[in-house]
Parts: sequence; C-alpha cells; structure tokens
Amino acid sequence: MEKENTTYKGNQPDEPRIIISGGGTGGHIFPAISIANAIRELRPGADILFVGAEGRMEMQRVPDAGYRIIGLPVAGFDRKHLWKNFAVLVKLLRSQLKARKIVKQFRPQVAVGVGGYASGPMLKTAGMMGVPTLIQEQNSYAGVTNKLLAQKARKICVAYEGMEKFFPADKIILTGNPVRQNLLNHSVTPEEARSFFDLDPKKKTILILGGSLGARTLNRTLMDSLATLRDHRDVQFIWQTGKIYIEQVKEALTAFTGEAMRQNSVRPLPNLYVTDFIKDMPRAYAAADLVISRAGAGSISEFCLLGKPVILVPSPNVAEDHQTKNALALVNKDAALYVKDAEAGQKLLPTALQTIADAPRLDSLSANISKLALPDSARIIAQEVLKLIEE
Repeated sequence: MEKENTTYKGNQPDEPRIIISGGGTGGHIFPAISIANAIRELRPGADILFVGAEGRMEMQRVPDAGYRIIGLPVAGFDRKHLWKNFAVLVKLLRSQLKARKIVKQFRPQVAVGVGGYASGPMLKTAGMMGVPTLIQEQNSYAGVTNKLLAQKARKICVAYEGMEKFFPADKIILTGNPVRQNLLNHSVTPEEARSFFDLDPKKKTILILGGSLGARTLNRTLMDSLATLRDHRDVQFIWQTGKIYIEQVKEALTAFTGEAMRQNSVRPLPNLYVTDFIKDMPRAYAAADLVISRAGAGSISEFCLLGKPVILVPSPNVAEDHQTKNALALVNKDAALYVKDAEAGQKLLPTALQTIADAPRLDSLSANISKLALPDSARIIAQEVLKLIEE
C-alpha cells in the first residue's frame, strides 16, 4: 500500500521548509533519505516533504524512514515506442499542476532533486515559482532531465570530476553520492559475517548483487554455471537474485541438486547462499572479498567508501548507457574490473575466479577504489541546502 500524507503545515514556522523529490529505484531513494537525515541532524526542526511518483517504491520506503511523501502521477517516456507517449504527456501535465499546488500549500524555501521520474516536474515547477533549487547528479554522465533542470538550479552536487561538460562550472560542487548510513558504522569481522550467512568463515567469498529487483544477465550467468560454482569449493558465493528472479533461480537449483527449494533464503550447495533480498548489507559487504554488481551510481559510491574490489557489469537498459560510463570512470583509474553485459555468460565467472585467487590484485583494486571515496556526502549536500535558505 502507498502511504501519502497531505498535511503540509510544519510545527515551527521559523524552521526550514524543504522539498526533496525523486525516486524510482533504491539508487535514488537511499541518497534522498540520507540527505533528509543529514538536514535533520543540522536542523532538527526542519519540515521536510518528499515528492515521489505514484506506484513507485519511494511511496513505501520514504514513510518507512519516517518522512511524509506525496506522489505525482508521472511516468517515464517510452524511448522505443514514441507513439505510446500521449498518456505520458497527459500524466506530466497533471504532475506539473499537482506540483504547483504542493508549492503553493507547503511554501518550500528550497527544492532538492535527486533524480527519478518525479524530480523533473517538481523541480521545474518549483523553479518557475521562484523557489531556489538544488539538483544532485549521481552519475558520471548527466541525464536529460538534470541537464534541463540545471538551467535554473542554483547549485548542482555531483559525484564525479569533469561534469563541466554537462553543467555550468560555477554551479558545480563535488560532493559524492550519499550512501546508506548503516554501512559505515559497524564492527563485524569478515569471519563473523560469513558465519552469519552459514558459510565457512575462512574461505574467500564473492558477493553477487543484482539490486532489489534483480539483474537478468547476472542471474542467467549463474544459473548456467551451477556446476562451476559447485566445483570451486575453495571459493564461496552470496547470491542476491532480486525478487523478480528468485523463483526461476530456485527452480534451476532444484533441477541441479534434486532438492526442492522453498524458502527465499536457501543453501543449495555448501559454498552457496542464495536469497532474493539482503537485509543486512553491512554483513554482506563485510563477508565479501570481491563483489559482482551492476554499475549504478549509488552502488559504486558504496564500493568506494568500503574499499571493495568489484567487477562491474553495466546494465544496457538504462538511459544514455550511463552505467557503462560510470564503470569506465573507475576502470580508467584501475579501480574496478569491467565485463560487458553481452559477454557476461562467457567472461564473468572466469574473471571473478581468477581475480579472487590473486591477492595482490585484490589489494590493488581495493586501494585504488578507496582513493575515489568522497565521505560525508549527505552532510555536505545538507549544508548546501541550508545555505540556499540563508541566502
């Protein structure tokens, strides 16, 4: 069920009133919540209202984090079938009208856009109505929406160097991407973390992440390589399938092992832990000597801060192929390995098994990716938001 609270009035009229807009994926939602939490740390009385897209995951995740959210009836453009976009244009117009109503009633002093469907109409409307705006560009290649919003934005917070090719240089602040705050403040040892997943505490461990929904290529590659996973008993695997693919994976494991897999977290082989969703990411990262992942900006920021060696398999199904550009930004600094989505079936597991056995290579990747970390991103962005209000 979506949760929407349309009560706008804050308790402290002299405290900041801030809109944070965006979402659609965890990569947008986690940074947005981190920014809100950082604002609350600096100004506990701040009145923060989220604006998301109806039917998207932020409508659940944001209230779970303790914040109010309103949904706009916005949807993404169908880039392959342009004739299908009439309904999208109607929704966009309705979203702009609703955004105008939100600005009139909530009277924000600043609006923050973190990317995702809702940020476009919300930030555009806020800017047109005289509200100072700040946008956060998470990727190394700016999206169309943020390039348009940048024209009126007062400040643009970015995670990569060289973003002057997309935005006015005098507006850019290199802040990095905020990450899930619980990742950094834990004291779990690798041995303890592996035991938590019912694995051998002493063996090298590979963590495979496909995001909360899952990644078709990663799952298909592993389902086709179960014999390889079984035969490499000196290495163990934590495999997050995503909720869309868990049943397919369980069927493949049942066919391979001859044992039915019922629960969503299973141990089909002694060196393999499979789950649809990992709730305790600090332990999962602590357990891992090497990570295999898509190349979303939020995930990359986490790998940098944690110093995790990673093999990136960029999704080909994203706007402007920005995940490949994210990956190459690290690969060019020898801070990550890269396997093309189309070549994952042949190259991914051999690359992973070769890398996990090469301790100096793991150390080098860890050292190089750590150099790219930008800590305290949420707090820096929160300070910039509050500066806009003071100005």
